[in-house]
Amino acid sequence: MDSKLVIYNTLTRQKERFEPLHSPNVGMYVCGPTVYGDPHLGHARPAITFDLVFRYLKHLGYKVRYVRNITDVGHLEHDADEGEDKIAKKARLEQLEPMEIAQYYTNRYHAAMDALNVLRPSIEPHATGHIIEQQQLVQQILDKGFAYESNGSIYFDIEAYNKKFKYGILSGRSLENIKDESRELAGVGEKRNQADFALWKKAQPEHIMRWPSPWSDGFPGWHCECTAMGRKYLGEEFDIHGGGMDLVFPHHECEIAQAQASMDHPAVKYWMHNNMLTINGQKMGKSYNNFITLEQFFTGNHPLLKKAYSPMTIRFFVLSAHYRGTVDFSNEALEAAEKGLEKLLNAISDLERVQVSSQCDAETEKVVKSLRQKCYDAMNDDFATPQVISYLFEACTTINKLVDHKATICADCLKELKEVMHLFTFDILGLKADNSGSNDAREEAFGKVVDMVLELRAKAKADKDWATSDKIRDELAAAGFEVKDTKDGVTWKLNA
Repeated sequence: MDSKLVIYNTLTRQKERFEPLHSPNVGMYVCGPTVYGDPHLGHARPAITFDLVFRYLKHLGYKVRYVRNITDVGHLEHDADEGEDKIAKKARLEQLEPMEIAQYYTNRYHAAMDALNVLRPSIEPHATGHIIEQQQLVQQILDKGFAYESNGSIYFDIEAYNKKFKYGILSGRSLENIKDESRELAGVGEKRNQADFALWKKAQPEHIMRWPSPWSDGFPGWHCECTAMGRKYLGEEFDIHGGGMDLVFPHHECEIAQAQASMDHPAVKYWMHNNMLTINGQKMGKSYNNFITLEQFFTGNHPLLKKAYSPMTIRFFVLSAHYRGTVDFSNEALEAAEKGLEKLLNAISDLERVQVSSQCDAETEKVVKSLRQKCYDAMNDDFATPQVISYLFEACTTINKLVDHKATICADCLKELKEVMHLFTFDILGLKADNSGSNDAREEAFGKVVDMVLELRAKAKADKDWATSDKIRDELAAAGFEVKDTKDGVTWKLNA
């Protein structure tokens, strides 16, 4: 187990050494999707970011319980306390039950995440399956004096909370600034303060999704679910809470207040947030007419896309930037990611063709013997994946020299190079060579067919049937195969 991992804590605004509360057990909670529409590129970034964290912590030897929720109730149209529930609205428009909508888009989300090679979390709780826990949370906050009832709804009393604790510690906002920024909303008259947020909302007669409670037939406020489910599955204190930067305020700020108000102590040690994805410098959103779903990326079926991009190209694109940096989508950036991924995977494949020598040349030995530690150092520095990828690219240059017989490598160093390239590319970064999800047997069969065709070409050359030999080579080239005749034999690869 490695004790050198340093992560950036949004709460303290600095990098901190990762020290789990109950090592080797690690509790991690990440805000998952609201399932009322197809998953898009904005869903991919947090999923890939925290999949990386999950993979790396497990690799270091920690036993990680990773909880990622599904929001299927309580998320209102404007992330405020009024308006229609997003899932209920979709259900009304499509004349379906809300849970049909939730299940359909949950399935779509899972399919997209599987394509991106995102590991399933340890637990994936649904908000609708934890109404009792959310009601218990609301009652605890009421009992502590940090909430009040108004016309059957329960609101969090920010001013009362701020007198004992401090509201705004995650986002850095003061209560006065929050008050000034609060919008005038329908129903705000129920609140003592515009900045107060709903813990429980009384359902209007037309509201589909409702549950009985001591206060009214209604539904929980959006912020309650993560606090209640995080505590249920990870305990009153756990290590990491993650999500996108757009959740810092108000969602995660409200979560902090709810936990502190109900338990008199914080729940989370490290808050982690990935930055936003933009398209041509503009935030992605339906209102900007630049909204692209993951399925559209995979099929190329969108006017902003020049072509289809594989799930692994999307994953590589996301990992090519640090998770706390902004990533701007463009076709040029995705094409560069596609070429970078191809370079990396081709180099790893070419390792099988490298010939072993009695010793390494000095440059090769230096690259190989430093590669593992440099990659670990980058990962331990707040998951610096761009740096890891740059080191893997340096190794690719060495591999190309080895294949072209411009460098030499011994058996031990070749074994080390293979292990490190596979470890960081496949196990930790979560990339894979097969974008379609085909199994190893299918890949092996594909390779055997190509080898058989090349054997026919070799026989034609041996028989001095140059016309047939050239025809096979040209047909393979037209199909996208690059065939090379070297002094050690014939090699081939399939170009992207």
